[in-house]
Amino acid sequence: MNKSVLTNLIAAIFMLVGYVLDQHIVLTIGLFALSGALTNWLAIYMLFEKVPGLYGSGVVPSRFEEFKVGIKHLMMDQFFTQENIDRFLTTSSASSIDLSPVIEKIDLAPSFDALVDTIEKSSFGGMLAMFGGTEALIPLKEPFIEKMKLSLVELAQSEEFNAILVNELEQPNIIADMQEKVANIVEQRLNELTPQLVKQIVQDMIKTHLGWLVVWGGVFGGIIGAVAALVQQ
Repeated sequence: MNKSVLTNLIAAIFMLVGYVLDQHIVLTIGLFALSGALTNWLAIYMLFEKVPGLYGSGVVPSRFEEFKVGIKHLMMDQFFTQENIDRFLTTSSASSIDLSPVIEKIDLAPSFDALVDTIEKSSFGGMLAMFGGTEALIPLKEPFIEKMKLSLVELAQSEEFNAILVNELEQPNIIADMQEKVANIVEQRLNELTPQLVKQIVQDMIKTHLGWLVVWGGVFGGIIGAVAALVQQ
């Protein structure tokens, strides 16, 4: 049993006991406590559900478009600003970017084929033909690819390359392009939200805390009821 139902039940018991036993103070405490708890419970219910005839009810699902716009503005204006992206690129040095896995996956066979084709069409083509033609260079293919990959890895890890990479990434047009792509991703995700999903997200976030509004509504209602009953005596 959740705290909201329990609070309403206790208040109703107070009211019933006061009525049956003709105890005015107990009846008034129960009546005020129940009215306070029920009022807050109804207010919470009206946040998420549309109640016919009650203006302003169902505010969370009915304003989900504003909710989405608010999230987008929060993400883009507070987190993914051009200044923050530039700061991230500056503090996250390119030296921390390991390009080795990328280089390892690159197919360098076309580079070797292009080199062989260049040699064949050059003045060394005739000399190469005397030693078996391009077939004689096939055993050199794998060693060539391994050496090329090793050289590329060493180049990618050099300070000069890292400085050039950071400088290029920090160009205004690059940062603006990154920001635009992030904005598109955020907007795409937000467009997947429905009013029902927005309602569920907000409910999951604050449902536990909203239950205490019912509890305190009952408590303060009971206190006010006790004061009112004592004043009337």
